Amino acid sequence: MNPDLLYFTCAIVAVVISGLAKGGFAGAGALAMPIMALGVDPVRGAAIMLPILILQDVVSVWAFRKSWDGHILKVMLPGMAVGVGLGYVFAAQVSESTVLGALGAISMLFGLQRLWVERGGAIVLPSNSPDWMGFLFGIGSGFTSQIAHAGSPPFQMWVLPKRLPRDMLVGTTAVAFAAMNWMKVPAYAALGQFTTRNLMATAMLAPVAIGATFAGVALVRRVDAARFYTLIYVLMVLLGLKLIVDALMA
Repeated sequence: MNPDLLYFTCAIVAVVISGLAKGGFAGAGALAMPIMALGVDPVRGAAIMLPILILQDVVSVWAFRKSWDGHILKVMLPGMAVGVGLGYVFAAQVSESTVLGALGAISMLFGLQRLWVERGGAIVLPSNSPDWMGFLFGIGSGFTSQIAHAGSPPFQMWVLPKRLPRDMLVGTTAVAFAAMNWMKVPAYAALGQFTTRNLMATAMLAPVAIGATFAGVALVRRVDAARFYTLIYVLMVLLGLKLIVDALMA
């Protein structure tokens, strides 16, 4: 396939999936970066996606601006900052193929973990687990988010056992990830990824992302969510495996 056509196809599909995730299909967004990486190097792809994610965050944070847990944010955000920093150092020091392999591994592990949870398996932490564990899970969330925009699993492993009310959980998640996305801006700037070319690509894809977000809101009540998520997670495992193979062959 023509490289430009492959890039635009992968970018549009990735942005649509990201928009659907923000519109209600939470968790599906982790598939966006593996798809994007099929058409462009993973660091550039993540940089193109970041402003789109920040734009989408505005809507979610505004919608739940009165529903968030300050203690969870106080514990996890410093860890997230450390994780983002570690992710930046990793991406700055290793080759493109290594970043691609890391993205593949994160995608594959995320998909396998979610499929396992769907079948009834889970590592459940006590609801009163100490704050230092939340800090460590924040580091994991920041690192995987910096590399793959996939920081949800570590975040959820510490937060979900606390059984927050639905709006409080959604609001806390929205605020945490909005803050973390802003933390990633200096890291991607330091990597030299906010070029005119990349920002133009972001501007072209932003309307698609916004449309997909509204589509997600409309579709979330009409689609069989269980089958949709199973398909997403299987695709993540397969795409992760492909990216690992591509990295090893590079």
